[in-house]
Amino acid sequence: MDSQPWLVRPLLRPLLSPAGLAQASSARRRMLRAAHAGFTLIELLVVIAMIALLMAILLPALSRARGFAQSAACLNHLRQLQICWLMYANDHGGTLPPNLSVYDLSTGEPIPGLDLRLTWCAGNASQDISTANIERGYLFPYNRSAAIYHCPADKAKVAGTSVRHTRSYNMSQSVTGISFGSVLHLPTFQNLTQIRTPEPANLFVFIDVHEDGIADSLFGIPVPGDPFDGIWFDLPANRHNDGCNLSFADGHVEHWKWAVPKVFRSLGQAVEPQEEWRDYDRVRAHIRKTTDR
Repeated sequence: MDSQPWLVRPLLRPLLSPAGLAQASSARRRMLRAAHAGFTLIELLVVIAMIALLMAILLPALSRARGFAQSAACLNHLRQLQICWLMYANDHGGTLPPNLSVYDLSTGEPIPGLDLRLTWCAGNASQDISTANIERGYLFPYNRSAAIYHCPADKAKVAGTSVRHTRSYNMSQSVTGISFGSVLHLPTFQNLTQIRTPEPANLFVFIDVHEDGIADSLFGIPVPGDPFDGIWFDLPANRHNDGCNLSFADGHVEHWKWAVPKVFRSLGQAVEPQEEWRDYDRVRAHIRKTTDR
């Protein structure tokens, strides 16, 4: 053993004293407690603040994305309705679908003298609790989905019920396959071949209507010089980023951003403030204003 001491010495290790062992054990316990300790109050507050900041950044973006998706779906619904409108006209020698459903602003009832059976969609959107009137309409055979009559962003419900409105869109007063006769004196197109001024690409057919004022299925607006000039017979919708969606006689659809947000105050409300005349005249630029060819 003395001749080869290196065989023994590497195997020897210094031994800790009892006091050293106690100190090592105490240090190990402190390390274990630190490893398993929870967040301090400060750390928790920092984490919560970071989460709140992320939510503040992401929620508006998510809300905008949801709004864009709803508007895209609404435009798709209008495009499908517009295709139905064109298919009906093609099947009837160019004659447009009837559009005689008009309610009196003062009474809230249908105008006497109009046959409400002769309309593309009967009923009152603020009162209908089923899609029965939609299914009896002239366009339903061309697309048997009642969902395309409703804007996904329209959350309004029939008063006193949990039933959402079944229809969000109206058809322009400028297009009807049957004359109003002596009941209403409105310049209208009754056949596709008549649509020249404005031309089909500039004549709107369906429009997204404000959920608080929708009733019948005709969108009315006074022509320039009318005694009611400056009155919204029907208020366009405002649910798509302060704008609404429309379809046109050539089949395309558009989103319009309003100069002034549309806030429903009452049926037949005045055009105000002055800046809102830009929106009012914009709508009127896309209807038939005279009987001139």
